[in-house]
Amino acid sequence: MDSKNQTVLKDFILMGLSNNPRVKLFLIIVFILVYCTTLTGNCSLIVLTRIIRELHSPMYMFICNLSILDITIPSVTVPKMLVGLLSERCHISYNGCFTQLYFYHFLGCAECLLLSIMGYDRYVAICHPLHYPQIMNKDACIRLASSCWITGIIYSSVHTILTASLSFCRSREVNHFFCDMPPLLKISCSDTTLNEIVILSLGGVVAGASFLLTVISYIYIISAILKIRSARGRKKAFSTCAAHLTVVSIFYATIIIMYLRPQSSHSLQHDKMLSVFHNVITPMLNPFIYSLRNKDVKDSIRKLFRKKMMG
Repeated sequence: MDSKNQTVLKDFILMGLSNNPRVKLFLIIVFILVYCTTLTGNCSLIVLTRIIRELHSPMYMFICNLSILDITIPSVTVPKMLVGLLSERCHISYNGCFTQLYFYHFLGCAECLLLSIMGYDRYVAICHPLHYPQIMNKDACIRLASSCWITGIIYSSVHTILTASLSFCRSREVNHFFCDMPPLLKISCSDTTLNEIVILSLGGVVAGASFLLTVISYIYIISAILKIRSARGRKKAFSTCAAHLTVVSIFYATIIIMYLRPQSSHSLQHDKMLSVFHNVITPMLNPFIYSLRNKDVKDSIRKLFRKKMMG
């Protein structure tokens, strides 16, 4: 029995998304294309926000941070997922599993908080436009962005330490395409009550506080927009936060369904599909949402192309 437990601790087996060879081939092609599109789209948005002077503002500094997260989050899960689709059995070491778990929740928490801060930024821009440069100065933006990353480190450390302290003697097979808390709790032979309580409470505090700040910001934003007399003025004001509102809606919908519900109601197959959407599809969509629904970005791209063609 000791020998068996020792073997279990060496590695896990990720079950992946499918065992059907044709489905695997289809998923490999799709995920490679999506991942390459994600890297290209987010890198392009980062470059644009750096080289175009009109985009040197707090909002685009936060968008740049979001693009960095949208590059790193799929980079934590997609490469191993592709390995799993290419091989019969996808092994991941014990340390590798919890490293993946740590970075996934670190980056996810940072993104959650960053989206709420971006909502606050839009609130200040629309409700207090005259004081915007003073309130959202460079130092304030750096502190706000840094707080997201630091909180993410603390949040993820708590979850990783608690999950790593569990015993895994039932099975080595993790019914997912990456190491996440719900499937790891399923195969643990330890009492997971504390883990479930911490997932719901700590996750609820972080996601709930971020969501509440976003909702409050948009209540004030919508109230301010409705007071604008001209239809053109209302449309212009709303267009500055339409992209962020779209991204926030997609993000919180998947997070709430995936994590903020009792462990007993989890369907791992359902969670896999949500995880694919959250980890793979959303990071690809975000740069396009911010590009296509943002007049400043579209105008800047047109000017850049005109300048290149004329030069």
